[in-house]
Amino acid sequence: MPVIICESVYKIFGTNADKLFHLNSGIPNLQALQDAGCVVGVNNASFVVDKGEILVVMGLSGSGKSTLLRCISRLTEATAGKILIDGEDLLALSEKKLIEIRRNKMGMVFQSFALLPHKTALENIAFPLQIKGVSAPNSIKRAMEMVELVGLSGRENSFPRELSGGQQQRVGIARSLAVEPDIWFLDEPFSALDPLIRKEMQDEFLRLQSVLGKTILFVTHDFNEALRLADRIAIMKEGVIEQLDTPANIILNPATEYVRKFTEDVPREKVLTIEYVMDPIDGSANLGDVIVHKDAIIESVAEMILLQENPVAVWNDENNVVGTVHPSKLINVLFSKNSRKPVNT
Repeated sequence: MPVIICESVYKIFGTNADKLFHLNSGIPNLQALQDAGCVVGVNNASFVVDKGEILVVMGLSGSGKSTLLRCISRLTEATAGKILIDGEDLLALSEKKLIEIRRNKMGMVFQSFALLPHKTALENIAFPLQIKGVSAPNSIKRAMEMVELVGLSGRENSFPRELSGGQQQRVGIARSLAVEPDIWFLDEPFSALDPLIRKEMQDEFLRLQSVLGKTILFVTHDFNEALRLADRIAIMKEGVIEQLDTPANIILNPATEYVRKFTEDVPREKVLTIEYVMDPIDGSANLGDVIVHKDAIIESVAEMILLQENPVAVWNDENNVVGTVHPSKLINVLFSKNSRKPVNT
């Protein structure tokens, strides 16, 4: 079920950008806009985000990924297009209704922790609840629940200056979750952290999502982070979504040369599951005794498969055979240079 629907969303920056955009009978002339000194931040973005899905929007600096997120949350006004949140046209909402939706449906986490230095971790987490009018005892109770959820028990009375970067980010995450948002916007939340802390926060993020099942739009410039976290990835370049697909399909079938460059150095065995390399069931095949699950990451079962002479049976959650994997097929997918070429250029 779609929670977010974007239809032909544009964001153009510059003097008279709105006026220039709507000339030419509603058909945008992007070259004319650029010639007039305007900058195209988002170019005709259309997609949906389903309930409980993690959509990661990624690209290099200046690709438009953060601008797109800010348009969807209406922190930045889109130049054109339609943005629906649970069926409501976000661009048509009054300021009062928009504030209400932000307070009750949206949680936001940014690269800057933006914690209030004079308040403790607990007080920082409780603050948005108190802004909503929740009583002090109830807001503190809810904040303590969030402290436990993000693993900060024992540090709730610490001030931001007394916390590490990872702990500060946990406070920011807990604060955004305290209002129980349906939709969670995260804009490069871990990019300022050291690599080890960043991995810990990614683990924490995945754990929280397994518990909470939020609808998430996550922005990053790190392809490995995108692969680790996403249900689907949207790769942007100069405001355009070059490809939107599952991590596995992006790796196996990059749509453009630009996308291929992101995927060429990715260790496929760490990302792809057996389901993406299995063949249909062949009733005449002589299968060995080894079985693997369709959702197993290739790296975790590769050695076992490669030691077999015969195809290996692939099972699903219902313990039914749904395919087979031959060792030679595994070698071809993982190491063949031809399998790394884009199918559409």
